[in-house]
Amino acid sequence: MSPNSSHHPLRRPMRRRLLQTLAAGLVLATASACEHSSQDFPRLGMPTPVTEEAPRILSLWQGSWVAALAVGLVVWGLIIWASLFHRRNRTKVEIPAQTRYNMPIEALYTTVPLIIVSVLFYFTARDEAELLELSEKPAHTINVVGFQWSWGFNYIENVDGRTDTGNAKADPDLRVIPDRTSRDFPAGAEGVYEVGTPGERNPQTGNPGPTLWLPEGEKVRFVLSSRDVIHSFWVLPFLMKLDVFPGYNVNVFEVTPNHEGTFRGKCAELCGVDHARMLFNVKVVSPQRYQQHLRELAGQGQTGYIPAGIEITDPARNSEPNLL
Repeated sequence: MSPNSSHHPLRRPMRRRLLQTLAAGLVLATASACEHSSQDFPRLGMPTPVTEEAPRILSLWQGSWVAALAVGLVVWGLIIWASLFHRRNRTKVEIPAQTRYNMPIEALYTTVPLIIVSVLFYFTARDEAELLELSEKPAHTINVVGFQWSWGFNYIENVDGRTDTGNAKADPDLRVIPDRTSRDFPAGAEGVYEVGTPGERNPQTGNPGPTLWLPEGEKVRFVLSSRDVIHSFWVLPFLMKLDVFPGYNVNVFEVTPNHEGTFRGKCAELCGVDHARMLFNVKVVSPQRYQQHLRELAGQGQTGYIPAGIEITDPARNSEPNLL
C-alpha cells in the first residue's frame, strides 16, 4: 500500500479522531459519575455542609465551577472550530491570509478576562466579609491551640454558673488573645480544657486525634492560636479553614453547627515532619449533652486553661488579624 494512500493509519480524517476523543471522554465521565450518587454530584467534591455558614461557601465553589466550565466550553469550541475549518488543505500549500493588529479582537481578549476576574473577586470578597463577621456576644467561645503535633481546646465557659470562680480575661494562659476578643468572654468563666496527642483516637469512629465538642444550633466563636509554628485549623465539612499564627496574631471566626455527628479535622498547613499526624475530630451534640461534657471535664480536674501561645507584645496582639 502506498504511504500516500488515504487509508494509511497516519492519514485518518480529523473528524474520526475527534469523534474517538469525544467518545473516550464521555466514557471516562460516565465511569467517574457512577462512583458518586446524584446527591453528591452537585457538591462537586465538597463534603456535606454541617454549619449554617457552609452553604455560602458551597455556593461560591459551585459558581466558580460554572464560570470555569463556561469559559472552558468557549475555549474548547474555538479550538475545535479552528481545527476543523482552518486546517491545512492538502491540495493547497500556500500560507493562508494573516490578520494582525485587529483592535476589536485584542480589546475583547483583554477585557473579558478582566471582567471574569473582577466578578469572581466581588463574590469572594462579599462572602468572605459575611463569613468572618463576628456577633456581639457568641453563645460559646473556644480557644483552639495548635502545637506540634496535636491540638488543645480551651472551652472558655462559665461551667459552674458562678460569676466569682473565674476570670478568663485576666488569665495569664490566655494572654495572647486580643482585647477585642477577650472582652466578649463570659463573666466568671473558670473554663475547662482538653489537650490531645497524635496517638489518641475517637472512641466512636476510631479516627485519630483529640475530639472537640460543639453544641448543635448555637453559635460558637473559635479563637485560633499556636504555641510553635504556623498551623491551619480545618474542619472538613465546615468547608473553610483559617491559619493559626504563633507570636503575632490570632484569627477568629464563628459557626453555628446544625448537624449532629462526628466529623474529621486536620491541619492544612505544612508545619513540620509530623504534619500528617495533626488530626482531630469534631463531635456535634445537643446543647444539653455539650454542657454535660463540660461538667465531666471539670469533674476530671481539667479546669482552667492550657497556655494558648507564646508571649506576644501588646501592639502585635491587638493588630488586625491575618485572614489566610
